[in-house]
Amino acid sequence: MTSTALRVLSVIPPMTQLNTPYPSTAYLTGFLRSRGIAAAQEDLALELVLALLSPAGLRAVQARAEAIAPRQRSEPVAFFLEHAARYLATIGPVIAFLQGRDSTLAHRIVAGGFLPEGPRFSALDAYVDDEGGDPLGWAFGALGTHDRARHLATLYLNDLADVLRDAIDSRFEFVRYAESLAASQPSFDPLAAALAAPANLVDDKLRELTVAALQKHRPRVLLLSAPFPGSVYAAFRIAQTARAHDPAIVTVLGGGFVNTELRELAEPRVFDFFDFVTLDSGERPLLALLEHVEGRRSRDRLVRTFVREAAGDAPAGDGTTATAAPITAAARVRYVNFPEPDVPFTDIGTPTWDGLPLARYLSLLDMLNPMHRLWSDGRWNKLTVAHGCYWKKCSFCDVSLDYIGRYEGAAAELLVDRIEAIVAETGQTGFHFVDEAAPPKALRALASELIRRGVTISWWGNIRFEKSFTPELCQLLADSGCIAVTGGLEVASDRLLKLMNKGVSVEQVARVTRAFGDAGILVHAYLMYGFPTQTTQETVDALDYVRQLFANGCLQSGFFHRFVCTVHSPVGLDPASYGVSLKPLPPTVFARNDVGFVDPTGTDHDALGAGLRKAIYNFMHGIGLEDDVRAWFDMPVPKARVGRNVIARALAEPVPRG
Repeated sequence: MTSTALRVLSVIPPMTQLNTPYPSTAYLTGFLRSRGIAAAQEDLALELVLALLSPAGLRAVQARAEAIAPRQRSEPVAFFLEHAARYLATIGPVIAFLQGRDSTLAHRIVAGGFLPEGPRFSALDAYVDDEGGDPLGWAFGALGTHDRARHLATLYLNDLADVLRDAIDSRFEFVRYAESLAASQPSFDPLAAALAAPANLVDDKLRELTVAALQKHRPRVLLLSAPFPGSVYAAFRIAQTARAHDPAIVTVLGGGFVNTELRELAEPRVFDFFDFVTLDSGERPLLALLEHVEGRRSRDRLVRTFVREAAGDAPAGDGTTATAAPITAAARVRYVNFPEPDVPFTDIGTPTWDGLPLARYLSLLDMLNPMHRLWSDGRWNKLTVAHGCYWKKCSFCDVSLDYIGRYEGAAAELLVDRIEAIVAETGQTGFHFVDEAAPPKALRALASELIRRGVTISWWGNIRFEKSFTPELCQLLADSGCIAVTGGLEVASDRLLKLMNKGVSVEQVARVTRAFGDAGILVHAYLMYGFPTQTTQETVDALDYVRQLFANGCLQSGFFHRFVCTVHSPVGLDPASYGVSLKPLPPTVFARNDVGFVDPTGTDHDALGAGLRKAIYNFMHGIGLEDDVRAWFDMPVPKARVGRNVIARALAEPVPRG
């Protein structure tokens, strides 16, 4: 067993979420501690935002914004400078309010005159009625003071994010921070140039926080988990700081972005920042790597790990340790994957949030829709019911990759043991099950075990809208604490759902979602447009199906996203079967994921996208549910061929059996 003297620090890099910790470090820290390894964790994403959104942070922003010539200042920057004193006076109380430490401030926020109302507040104009009444009264009524205040405070923070973007760092966002430097980026050059550029205020704050974390924990191994392209730049900045602070620290990069986009990594310069890059579930590669760092495993026996070595390097013998080789013209990247079984899902241990500042996360209210708010509102313990996807057939999905293709479950008793341990540690009873698609059979067993033990939690998660979710099962899930589900309706077209191998029909989705709604469970649908061979007519028909699903109480929330073909999906692996051809990719040494394609149908999906997004936003607020869907488009489109009451009729029919 690895010595506890080998300290490991796992870090969440900016940006992920502000309301709850991203779960990767909680899982790794819990697993390492279960193996007797000294492990700690830090959320530098949250810490960076709190450092910037503080009186000291805003004073630094103000100083830099004032250096911009008046005629070159954006509207958010000009407003911020005009009201800088008010921002400095309010930022501390607003943050405390959003952290749940000062609830009485809600009354001052709602009364008006307390917050400086910048450009983001213009969104409220859309809610003013013809008589100029209360713009948020329809959403919150007379009793929603706290939620109304959090929505206004969220607009206030979004104004400040715009100031940071316009005055400090053009790449800044609360979620998608500098993602263009990494997302499907075949060359490392843009990221390398950004990392070599002079540091700005955001970089300086992140460096200070990184040094403080390293001094506090004094790790031998630093793990950076980059789940999204929008966390990659900061992960490299953190590693850069670690190298400068203490070259002996072993830096490791992993996470969802790496597992998806860096599977063919061939860029030696990545290893100027990281000693190792690991793929897929981190437990087995990490155990092998720690043994290697301690000199008890050779480099050739690492698991799913990229290393850099000079051309002609002899394999490292047992008992040696190796960090990144010096960069030379002859340096190359090598992938090492000694065959060892993965750690079973039942043996990964219970995630722990010990060390994360749970009381400092910010509960935001971006959108007034009661379902949509769950992503940014509240502190959720994130947990998985199973590893991978039990269906793993959808043609748009990366089913060839481990995080989807390798399915493993766990007994309900073990899952509830983990839930009870997490509640005891965090004091929080909210859970978000972050499965690719939680299996109905496993959810039934989990719900029954929760009820049997009398464990009271609130939970939501992602599912497939399959017929196994009967009204009886939906009610059982609600009785166990289920408050919401999310699932993919995707194109809302039976022809395309069949081509996708989704395994559902529109009418089946209607019956399943209505069963959830009847049980008091909110439903969010992931929607897609631009799938291969999708026509304009099918897009309009799909929108009318969605309209009817909202009108009949089947859906409470939804989101349309543009289909993107990825190299790991069935469409990307066999495009001819879907009626398209792929565009050639440029030579790739860094990230490889999205791939363009030629669709002979010729539908202008870009022109349709704006209308789809406008429609779904209004549907979520109960607007336009009886209108002709053509009204949402700024271009002529054909009339929907969908019967006006097709969903209502499907709901009235007896549920098919068998």
